[in-house]
Amino acid sequence: MIEIIGYIAAFIMGVTLGSIGGGGSILTVPILVYLMGVPPVTATGYSLLIVGSAAAFGAFRYYRQGLIDVKEAITFAIPSIIAVYLTRAFLMPSIPDPITSTPFVIGKDIAIMVLFAILMVAAAIMMLRNSKKLSPPKQAGHHTGLIIIEGAAVGVATGILGAGGGFLIIPALVLLMGMDMKRAVGASLMIIALKSLIGFIGDIQSGIEFQMPMLAFFFVATFAGMFAATLVSHKFDSKKLQQVFAYFTLIVAVIILVKELT
Repeated sequence: MIEIIGYIAAFIMGVTLGSIGGGGSILTVPILVYLMGVPPVTATGYSLLIVGSAAAFGAFRYYRQGLIDVKEAITFAIPSIIAVYLTRAFLMPSIPDPITSTPFVIGKDIAIMVLFAILMVAAAIMMLRNSKKLSPPKQAGHHTGLIIIEGAAVGVATGILGAGGGFLIIPALVLLMGMDMKRAVGASLMIIALKSLIGFIGDIQSGIEFQMPMLAFFFVATFAGMFAATLVSHKFDSKKLQQVFAYFTLIVAVIILVKELT
């Protein structure tokens, strides 16, 4: 019964992804851990595969509309790809479990979920800010150093927590590279797809196990939700949906913190 609820949640997540273009993927790990019974470390790997595939689907739609500047997206993507691959292939397998034993025992799984809850809070705040008008500066220019630093930081965060990080990428593309919002969303989806799917190669190299058929059904539910969103999303205000989803994300983050820390 709980697994069925998990597949329904994956469908709703797909609807959210298809409606607001990003952010919804941050629920992938909690759904996998709490509803599908997947260990957190494995769930972050599955999330890379699921989020990367969903982002690739969205990026293809934007590319067909001519809304992705591939060269600009690659500039941001390269440090992210390197960082997420190294994190999944080498850093994650080397983290001890438990992480500390004195004065408190902190397990690897608990640490991941607490960090993920903190990321969810940050994502919700950024989504609420981004639901307002975000415009490139009047004198937009390329800040190469900042782009490399943020790209690498997002890559490490993605590698550890399995989240796409679109809520961090989009503001960076707008403010540091001068993109308008539509092109920033398209470029963000391309970046997320590249770094997530290449990062998952690191999981394959470190020997991740595939839980089938659960993973296949999860994929089907997510993409069914995305397809459904393409049919009905024009009937809803995407900015309002983003605000509602941001508040829901905050609630889920609080639940995770209470569950893991009590």
